[in-house]
Amino acid sequence: MLPPRLIRRLILAPLVIVIAGGLVIATPLVALLNAAVNLVRRPARRGRNRQSRLLRVAFLALAWAAGETAALTALLSLWIASGFGGRLRSQAYQARHYAVMRWFLDLVYRAAQRACGLRVEVTGPACPPPAAGGRPVIVLCRHAGPADSLLLIRHLLSVYGRRPQIVMKATLQLDPSVDVVANRVPNVFVRHATKAGATSATTQIRRLAAGLGPESALVIFPEGGNWTPLRWRRALVRLRRRGHQELARRAAAMPNVLPPRPAGTLTALAACPDADVIFVAHTGLDRLVSVRDVWRSLLADLEVQARWWRVPSADVPRAASHEARVAWLYDWWERIDGWISAVNATAGPVPSRAEG
Repeated sequence: MLPPRLIRRLILAPLVIVIAGGLVIATPLVALLNAAVNLVRRPARRGRNRQSRLLRVAFLALAWAAGETAALTALLSLWIASGFGGRLRSQAYQARHYAVMRWFLDLVYRAAQRACGLRVEVTGPACPPPAAGGRPVIVLCRHAGPADSLLLIRHLLSVYGRRPQIVMKATLQLDPSVDVVANRVPNVFVRHATKAGATSATTQIRRLAAGLGPESALVIFPEGGNWTPLRWRRALVRLRRRGHQELARRAAAMPNVLPPRPAGTLTALAACPDADVIFVAHTGLDRLVSVRDVWRSLLADLEVQARWWRVPSADVPRAASHEARVAWLYDWWERIDGWISAVNATAGPVPSRAEG
């Protein structure tokens, strides 16, 4: 269970500032240590790689902490300017909060480009900007790898000019800036995986989807969590235990993705009949399952490939039976799995454990 909101704000937000201050002091020291090691060791020695990876992590952590401190300061200023929260739900202040989100995610994205050599290549039909599309969109994305959701939200905000409304885990509120901004703009926090919690989440998703405007993008991760081999195996067992033998058979043939959980997705589609649907696949971060995998990946630049598919509202089978709509969702997840397999077949090998 999460601590009460007031406790989170009083403890975690100041902690971010303390961490940022510590990183301001530590990062130059790490840079000096890295330079000294490079001077006294041969370039081919493995120690240089270890130090450069540490410098990458320190630089990215500093950018994140400094950006979060600035974002929290801006959010506090907005709260005061709104009459101590009285006008936070107005359109003007909603737009300012999305602007803070866009600024922060752009900052982290640029820092990742410089520190980790991050490159993101997106192909497929674009999500139309609000002025061109005139209708909301429901974005269904696979979930795998660290920070994949941040890349998606940043793309919707900065490239397509959309206002993301996200179905996310409640534990993300332990991040202070997420806690503040995500509770001021429309989002759904999914709590315990109990029957009561699932019913509450479905009700909130229905309400959120029914209120989407032409500039909105409702973002759902139907898998319910990051893909890992263990979670994939557990998902197959869960489907079989619940008697969904055909779905388990189809899921077993999709090793790159978790089987989608249809309840939230189908609820959103029914509640917003005018929305187009966008499916998003990506690969490049999905092989980073453990902390050790992430550390090894810093030996090279990070490359992410993404593929978007757009389904017009008229082509979404909203009037079909429940079974037909679930089958349609699985059809798309099979397409996503096939695309990932095709891309990974041509990708370079993951750095071996001997290199780390």
